[in-house]
Amino acid sequence: MQSLSIDCIIFISIIDRKRTDYNYMSSINMRKASIERNLTEGSVVKLLIQFAMPFMLSSLIQTLYNVADMLIVGNYCGTAAISGVNIGGQITLILTNLIIGLTAGGTVIIGQYLGSDDRKGVKETISTLITFLLVVGIGFTIIMLIFSDTVLLLMQTPEESYQQARDYLDVTLLGTIFIFGYNAFSAILRGFGDSRRPLIFVTIACSINVVLDILLVGVYGMEAKGAAIATVISQAISMILCIVYLIRSDFAFDFRLRSFRIFKDRLAKIVKIGLPLSIQNVIVNFSFLVLTAIANSMGVNASAAVGIVGKYNGFAILPAIAVGSSVSAMVAQNMGAGAVDRAKKTFYTGFILAFSITLIVFTVTQMFPGEILAVFDDDPDTVSAGIEYIRTFSIDYLIVPATFCLNGLITGSGHTLISSVCGILSSIGFRVPMAILFGLVLHKGLWGLGLAAPIATLASGLIQFIYYATGKWKKSTVIKQ
Repeated sequence: MQSLSIDCIIFISIIDRKRTDYNYMSSINMRKASIERNLTEGSVVKLLIQFAMPFMLSSLIQTLYNVADMLIVGNYCGTAAISGVNIGGQITLILTNLIIGLTAGGTVIIGQYLGSDDRKGVKETISTLITFLLVVGIGFTIIMLIFSDTVLLLMQTPEESYQQARDYLDVTLLGTIFIFGYNAFSAILRGFGDSRRPLIFVTIACSINVVLDILLVGVYGMEAKGAAIATVISQAISMILCIVYLIRSDFAFDFRLRSFRIFKDRLAKIVKIGLPLSIQNVIVNFSFLVLTAIANSMGVNASAAVGIVGKYNGFAILPAIAVGSSVSAMVAQNMGAGAVDRAKKTFYTGFILAFSITLIVFTVTQMFPGEILAVFDDDPDTVSAGIEYIRTFSIDYLIVPATFCLNGLITGSGHTLISSVCGILSSIGFRVPMAILFGLVLHKGLWGLGLAAPIATLASGLIQFIYYATGKWKKSTVIKQ
């Protein structure tokens, strides 16, 4: 009888333990489910809008970092400071786009592994991506701090704004690791189908950035350096918020020292998919640096005008960028699941959505160019130069929806080498030569300089469309079907 009682107690204990284990695992699965979102089922239109809107708002708010710097610096410090923030910000943007390329590759790989239900592939890719970017971020910070003066001289930085540009660049370079970190975690979340939480984190950070801008630049008169300090602190907060959320969500990476590992086969895939995108982003931004250098040679008003239009352009093409990136994330999961027709439908839906928005942006820009420019700087010479530039540059808004959505389809399928080739040819083969031809050789000034952008985008789009028509994008380079 005593033996039976002991057996019953042991049996009940085992049942309770199993129930506890089950509840624990269910809790983990529920928390993981809050991160992951299946993009391979349901209405394509609804999913794309739900995914793209937070991405668009997140990108919009992130763009506000430098725009807030420029607005506040312009109101408190003048044209030379605006030019300095623009030049320093463009160099930082090259580093940002370098990392965005690698993290976009991570989004594609994670999305395709998730679509094919390869959990080991997801976990090892995340670990490799985070560790690799940490090392690269530290390396780039050291190298760029050493050569910052050389870079500013190569850009023909105007003498009046040189010190402002140097101050802004040196401080923002110290925050490179935060730029890398935030973009890495955001890309991972988007690979899981979550574009909402990156929006929340960056909204908090941007609010802090604006407050610090007003305090450091307006109250303490720290000019471009104060704006840079505000930006770095905000980016650090944004990254920390991402890490805290991921830890509390039983994320695949626990941020302990032993988890920082590089798996060679996963790194090879990240480099294969992400490096072409990074090279493309860097060369595309380099081509815009050439435009800036040409404008710098035309004087400080031209330099400031190009900087202002560049900041406005960051807002104007956000819908196309957000939808194109959302197309890429959705296509990645669907290609991993073998749903090629659904991936194609995602592209068509994305193009219609992006074009309907950018058409409105183009119309407003053409109707009110002076009013738009005056928001940033009311100097009549700067506004006059900017109107000349924005008239032709804004034609680009009619072309980017098709180009970005095609790029999203090809990238999401894993064919990033083609995307990279298109971007490089567009920049080196068209944007830079056209800028030199119209801006300098034919003496068309900023009007000719602005025309280079839509010509380059159109060329890139035509090349991508030819590749799309061949159907080669239908075979995934990540998942072996």
